[in-house]
Amino acid sequence: MKPETLAWIILVLPLLSAAVITLFTRRQPGLSARISVGAVALAFVASILLVLGYGRLHLGPGEMLLTSVSWLEVGGLSVDLGLRLDAMSNLMLLMVTGVGLMIHLYSRGYMEGDPGYSRFFASLSLFMFSMLGIVLAANFVMMFLFWELVGVSSYLLIGFWHERASAADAAKKAFLTNRLGDFGFLLGIIMVWSALGTVDFLDIQRALTVNPAALGVGASLAGVLIFLGAMGKSAQFPLHVWLPDAMEGPTPVSALIHAATMVAAGVYMLARSFVVFNVPSAWPGGLDFLHGVTALDVIAWIGGVTSLLAALMAVQQSDIKRILAYSTLSQLGYMVMAVGCAKPDAGMFHLLTHAFFKALLFLGAGSIIHALHHEQNIWKMGGLKSRLPVTYWTFLVGTLALCGVPPFSGFYSKDGILAAAETRPLLFALGLLVAGLTAFYMFRLVFVALRGVPRDAQVTHAHEPGPTMLWPLRLLALASVLAGFWGMEGVLQGVFGRATHDSHGGWLATALAPFGHAPLAAMMGLFATGFGFALAWSLYGSGPAHDPLPEKLGVVARWMRDKFYFDELYAVLIRVTHDALAGLADWADRWLVAGFLVRGTHGTMDVFGRVLRLVQTGNLQTYAFAAALGLAVVMWLMLM
Repeated sequence: MKPETLAWIILVLPLLSAAVITLFTRRQPGLSARISVGAVALAFVASILLVLGYGRLHLGPGEMLLTSVSWLEVGGLSVDLGLRLDAMSNLMLLMVTGVGLMIHLYSRGYMEGDPGYSRFFASLSLFMFSMLGIVLAANFVMMFLFWELVGVSSYLLIGFWHERASAADAAKKAFLTNRLGDFGFLLGIIMVWSALGTVDFLDIQRALTVNPAALGVGASLAGVLIFLGAMGKSAQFPLHVWLPDAMEGPTPVSALIHAATMVAAGVYMLARSFVVFNVPSAWPGGLDFLHGVTALDVIAWIGGVTSLLAALMAVQQSDIKRILAYSTLSQLGYMVMAVGCAKPDAGMFHLLTHAFFKALLFLGAGSIIHALHHEQNIWKMGGLKSRLPVTYWTFLVGTLALCGVPPFSGFYSKDGILAAAETRPLLFALGLLVAGLTAFYMFRLVFVALRGVPRDAQVTHAHEPGPTMLWPLRLLALASVLAGFWGMEGVLQGVFGRATHDSHGGWLATALAPFGHAPLAAMMGLFATGFGFALAWSLYGSGPAHDPLPEKLGVVARWMRDKFYFDELYAVLIRVTHDALAGLADWADRWLVAGFLVRGTHGTMDVFGRVLRLVQTGNLQTYAFAAALGLAVVMWLMLM
């Protein structure tokens, strides 16, 4: 079967699953789960076959396959329903369907007995369809359509337990925050189309390769507006506030959103449309003060600031899922910073490895929460190592990968990001600080939640879940160890036209490669990780009954615990802007429209009618007098 045909099958399978479950099998939860898992399993197999078939075509690293169906032609705008297959989309297909399959399998055990079991799997399938559409999109318009579908399906998943007010509020917060970014994304797409006359990624790349100044004076502004879309989906500062609240959804949803799918969409979009950002600085009139600042500069610093802020917030969180959520924010900032440093291949490599170990960490957290009857406070855990051995060791693997300890996959992908920032000292220093903070808060989590002595009676009754939930942990742990040796970095470097690192020396050469091509980044990164681990060990290694850090940091610890009061700040801004405008509109509607115009007109007519009614006396003499009076007035007017 041709790779193009397989691509359409991969895209359509989850959509068919969502439709069948919604229309026919909602009252059969077991069958609904099998349909959803079967669809993503077939999509994963088809992705493997697609990659094998693509490889037999012997295409170069920058070459691609396109398949499209004509859809829309309006004036100068022509849009096809097109799929683009290249090395980067192939890797994403394998990652999205593979990690998605693990999460689907895990969900069968985790969500068992939930009254919305079928609805959950229908929403998962819709989410998979939306994400696969983003991966395969060949143009901006098609990507934007699936972009919005991801927003809708994430709203359904985050608010799955909508009977809880906190879950419903979190879903609305995610949806509305993403709309802000999506509005900028749409404006950026319009600017690109108006300047180049096309929305197709390949045509845009050709036009800007021939003439990098083709976007005109709005080049940098268009890039920043498109980046706003990534700021929403990938939760970059200042649109980062929705992601931690998304923890209100079931734990498999947290793994799906924070690992391979929704948050990855923004970074993937930046890499796919990188040519739009990699152009000379050009700002329209009124923004001349930004002369010399490129869209990539904005992207790099937004990513760096997000990475640092999120890491600091994670240091003082007590909810196990929120710690991992802020970790995701921080790692996404790393990826975005790599794109801003003109190394999208490094950002994509970290995205792919991060998908495995972050899905592992979230599913491991789900196993802990499941064993403790939905307890999420790490200070009510402790001593779980002996009671949940598989969960403990796999969680430790995910932690080591996230912290960038060799030979785990995170070391190699994070090394690429630090190497990309070496030429920018401030960003490089920021990246090292984040590496140290990552090791600190993750080993704080391990020491407090999994080691030491139990802090709550229910810990003594904890036990491992069934094999349905444990096997995905084992498989993801294996991927978290080996993903750095699969050659993904070289493939991505080839996609972006970079010289690939020599890996012909085998596994040992690959393992030691970072110390050869970027020794400063590798050594400094390991030093920062070691320092973070040592600090965590000194404060939490003995298994304290409460957190000693607030006593040492004082008000700073409270700021970190309260997320630097961004939610409160936004509430004030909304109150003095949106709410004030809404109050003014309410006053105008109540008193001007409904009062003066509607009730005023109604009242005037009512009074006039009442006066006329007084004239209608039914007395013939009164009518004769009125007629004579009227005639006299008319004659007087005529004679004047």
